[in-house]
Amino acid sequence: MTHSAFIPLSSLHDRATRWFDRAHAALLEALPCRRGCSACCYGPFAITVLDVVALRQGLASLDPSVRRGLDERARAHVTAFEAADPRLRESPFLDGWNDADQDALAERFSALPCPALDADGSCLVYAHRPVTCRTTGIPIESGGTVEGACAVQTAVPVVRLSAALREEEDRFAEQEAAALERLRRAVPLAGDEVWLAYGFLADRVPVR
Repeated sequence: MTHSAFIPLSSLHDRATRWFDRAHAALLEALPCRRGCSACCYGPFAITVLDVVALRQGLASLDPSVRRGLDERARAHVTAFEAADPRLRESPFLDGWNDADQDALAERFSALPCPALDADGSCLVYAHRPVTCRTTGIPIESGGTVEGACAVQTAVPVVRLSAALREEEDRFAEQEAAALERLRRAVPLAGDEVWLAYGFLADRVPVR
């Protein structure tokens, strides 16, 4: 039995996707997020070990030659990250990192395309993409100010999302945390989060 049996991954990911779809519709579909727009597919970001489990399922469905190419790109990213911050050679987990250090590495490699980004701008593991990929694109609100989620959105009107949808977003975050706790109880793990590139490499993050 794989560890994914302990986690309602499909349910969790479906909730994230449905939330994005409702939020997109509530914003009068003014956002440019659609197939072929890959502005948010550049630069490293953290994913959870739940996402790692889903990515491994996606990799298993790929043609071997495509999977090899993705693996090579992910390993090139990891080599660059570890040269930039040797802590990653000791452990891929980010739980002990502060926000400033994560932001610094993300900025340094902001031009790197995701290892799963295909030449046509589509995602090779789209059906198994991480939660962050499923929800990124909705404008961000902080301190009463609403900002576009990426540089592309500076060219479109930015509308405030309803309180109800923001509350649903918070509830989803709680559900994700609960799923992570269930995984921790089932499997001994050294942390909850890794950079996306590590999620593609079973020998670096052995979560199944």
